[in-house]
Amino acid sequence: MPGKLLSSLVDEAAVDPHVALSLLCLCGSYCRLVHLARATPSSLASSLKLFDEEVRRCFSSCFSIDTTDTAWTQAQLSLGFGGLGLHSLSHHSCAAFIASLSTSGNVHLQQAIIQFNDQVSTSDAITAEAVGMSLLHPKLRANPFPILLPGHLLGGLPLWQTELALSVSASHAASWLSVTPSLTLGLHLEPNELHASIKWWLGLDTSGGSLCPVCSQKALDPLGHHATTCTHGGDVVTRHNLLWDVVANLFRQAHMGVTLEAGYGLTHDNSRSRPADVLVTRWEKSLPATLDITVTSPLNPAILDGSCSTAGVAAVAAESRKHVANDPKCFELGWTCVPLAVETYGNWGVEAQETFSGLTSLLAASHSVSKSKATADIYGCLNLTLTRSVARAILAMGLKPK
Repeated sequence: MPGKLLSSLVDEAAVDPHVALSLLCLCGSYCRLVHLARATPSSLASSLKLFDEEVRRCFSSCFSIDTTDTAWTQAQLSLGFGGLGLHSLSHHSCAAFIASLSTSGNVHLQQAIIQFNDQVSTSDAITAEAVGMSLLHPKLRANPFPILLPGHLLGGLPLWQTELALSVSASHAASWLSVTPSLTLGLHLEPNELHASIKWWLGLDTSGGSLCPVCSQKALDPLGHHATTCTHGGDVVTRHNLLWDVVANLFRQAHMGVTLEAGYGLTHDNSRSRPADVLVTRWEKSLPATLDITVTSPLNPAILDGSCSTAGVAAVAAESRKHVANDPKCFELGWTCVPLAVETYGNWGVEAQETFSGLTSLLAASHSVSKSKATADIYGCLNLTLTRSVARAILAMGLKPK
C-alpha cells in the first residue's frame, strides 16, 4: 500500500508538484507507518530503511532533484528544525518502539534504548529504569522522535552551512511549507518555483554555474545570495512590493485602516522620503504606526561571522538601520516607527514578530478562529510570498527549469 501511494504521488507531481509535496509530507512518509514503527523491535529496524529509500526515490522523481546526503538529512528533519518533515522511519523507530512499551525488562526494549542513545546527546539519553517509571522525556512520549536540537547538527560545519541551518530552523521560517496549496487564494508555487525553492532551502547549488546577467557578469554563488540581493534587476523591488501588499491586506482583514506609501513631503523640510510602506492609522496607544518592510540576507559577508552565533542577527541589524533612517521623521509626524525586517529564509525580526502578535489577536477575534490558526495564516501567507519571490529571482538569474 505505501508503495502504491508513493507511485501515485509521482503521477500527481507531473500535474501539480506543490500539491504532491504536501501530500508526500502529510500522507506519504513517516506518518503512514507510525504504528509499524512502534511495533518493530530494533533488531528488525534495518528493514525499515527500504521504506526510507523509497521515499527518497519518490522525492527525487517528483521534483527532479538529486539530493546530497547532507541535504537529505536536512529534508528528514521537522519543519521547526528547517527540514521538509520527511522523517526517517528507520531512524525514529527506536524512539517509537520505546514509547510504546512500559516494561523495562523487555529484551527488545533494552536493544532499542541502546540504539536510541547512540542517536542523541548524552544529556538526552534514557535508561530502562526511566522507561519503567514513566520518566521519559515528554516529547518522546507525546511525539516519539529523537530529540535533535540544532546544536547537534552544527559542529564543525562551514560558516555558510551553519548560518543556513540556523536560518531555516528559526521560528516560523518554514511556515511556507505548511501552507495548503491554493490557486484561488494565491498560495501556490508553480513547478519551476517549487523546484528552485526546494534546492535553495536545502542548500543545493542554485547557480547552475551561471553569471549574473544584469550585474557586470558577476559569478553567482551556489546558495543564491547574490540572486536574492542583486539590486540591478527588478526582483528586489518586486519582492518588497508584494510583501507590503500582503501586510496591508492582513491588516485590512483585521478591520484596521491602512494607507500605502505614507509620509511623502509632510515634514517641515518637505522631505521626499517616506517612512511608511504601510501606515496603520490606529495602533498602540491609538497612535499611527509606520510599517516599513525590509528584506535582508543572513549570508551577507559583512555580517556572516556575527550571525553564525545565533539566528536573526541580520534582521536585528536591518531594524536598527530603519530606525536611524525613519525615527526623526516619524517623531515629527507623531507616528510610531515599526520596521518589519525579514531575512530571506523567512526569519522575521523581533519588532515584526511583536507586531504580528498583536495582529494575531485582532484576526482571531474578527474571524472567530484560534490564535494559533491566525498565527499560522499570517506567517504562512507572508513566507510563501517571500519564498516565491526568492525562487523567481533565482530563476531569473539562470537556474534551468526542471
